Amino acid sequence: MRSHLLNDATAESYRRSVIEGVERVADKLATTRGPFTGVTPAELAPVIDAVDLDKPLGDSSAALDELESVYLRDAVYFHHPRYLGHLNCPVVIPAVLGEAVLSAVNSSLDTWDQSAGATLIERKLVDWTNGRIGFGPAADGVFTSGGSQSNLQALLLAREEAKTDDLSRLRIFSSDCSHFSVQKSAALLGLGRDAVISIPVDRNKRMQSVVLAAELEACRAEGLVPMAVVATAGTTDFGSIDPLSEIAALADEYGAWMHVDAAYGCGLLASPTRRHLLDGIERADSVTVDFHKSFFQPVSSSAILVRDGATLRHATYHADYLNPRQTGDMGAPPTSEGLWGKIPNQVDKSLQTTRRFDALKLWMTLRVMGADGVGGLFDEVCDLAAEGFALLAADPRYDVVVEPQLSTLVYRYIPEAVTSPADIDRANLYARKALFASGEAVVAGTKVDGRQYLKFTLLNPETTAADIAAVLDLIAGHAEQYLGETLVHA
Repeated sequence: MRSHLLNDATAESYRRSVIEGVERVADKLATTRGPFTGVTPAELAPVIDAVDLDKPLGDSSAALDELESVYLRDAVYFHHPRYLGHLNCPVVIPAVLGEAVLSAVNSSLDTWDQSAGATLIERKLVDWTNGRIGFGPAADGVFTSGGSQSNLQALLLAREEAKTDDLSRLRIFSSDCSHFSVQKSAALLGLGRDAVISIPVDRNKRMQSVVLAAELEACRAEGLVPMAVVATAGTTDFGSIDPLSEIAALADEYGAWMHVDAAYGCGLLASPTRRHLLDGIERADSVTVDFHKSFFQPVSSSAILVRDGATLRHATYHADYLNPRQTGDMGAPPTSEGLWGKIPNQVDKSLQTTRRFDALKLWMTLRVMGADGVGGLFDEVCDLAAEGFALLAADPRYDVVVEPQLSTLVYRYIPEAVTSPADIDRANLYARKALFASGEAVVAGTKVDGRQYLKFTLLNPETTAADIAAVLDLIAGHAEQYLGETLVHA
């Protein structure tokens, strides 16, 4: 069994196995004709259940053969131009190369003596991102598993900075369109979901700052503590960006921590043309970014950034076996200063201990493509969303909710001869499921004012306006078929 360990003696076997795996995936990418096969759980589950994990196949070629039937054949492929579903992006090749390297070397980004150069690369990328945000020299941050973890850590810092032992008095303010992880974080932090006060949005799905001001004032009048205001820069459903500067001013006035959830909208940090949409983000106390959304990185690649690095101390715990308080300089030259005076252990800033070197993917991307290259791709999908909005607005079959700021479109099929909102809901829901089952395209769904809507999340620069038009025709066809069959049965 030692022949399967990756080391100097097995380097050639490693090379052959990885090349074979890459070739299999490359063949799938080259020959995939749709984003999905339409396989159902009932069809696929028996195939996977039949695998006896106690009887190994013996070599990677046989395992790859089996993988074709249990995974590769029926995977949902985000690179396909008619995958228009969730916030999943196609990935850039330099990042995939970085993924291969980091998996093989397997650095753990908790302590310097497990990661060395990887620690400094992550810190460099944190500094680079903070510079793009507009934070000053005191800023810091750390990579995380995703936006939910980043939001949780931001609100942990906010809770501690509120400096009260009575958690029942703390309140968090976020918009009706903010991510569910805000409520989830409040529960995990011992505040309860009721601690989150939801602020209504305007017609463009942006937080109404006038209402926020009134709620903050009411909070103060009731003797409660406005712990944090969470502004969203790219809501999951609409891609809307809250008025960041107005929110920052109110957070300052009421002494609340301002967090910006830019998990989706962080691609604007690299945009050559749309960076101004994030004006005001530099006034935040913390920012969430998901590079695995709008920077075209493989999952996972996220970070939490803070304007004052000292606040990260609230996530710091010490263990003698890992990161003792009195960390020596491990043999650094006596004249060295700064970095070498205290060993840079990233675990001191993180909610995680063992942690992948996910920063390497972004590093490779920037070193090969540059920020303008990544931002240009994000600009393309934002431009595409504008084209899609024009198509929907001109199509009498559809009602589109809001003109996009980023790359998301929320819309609803409206049949000409049907007036029952419930029937229209069912037709839209059916159309989405039927489209997914066909494997021809993937779209997402959501609810707006209690009604069923569909959603395009456009993150693939290879998608065209013609793809959007074709998918709209497919949706209409499925909806009409459902309504026709319903009328016949009625």
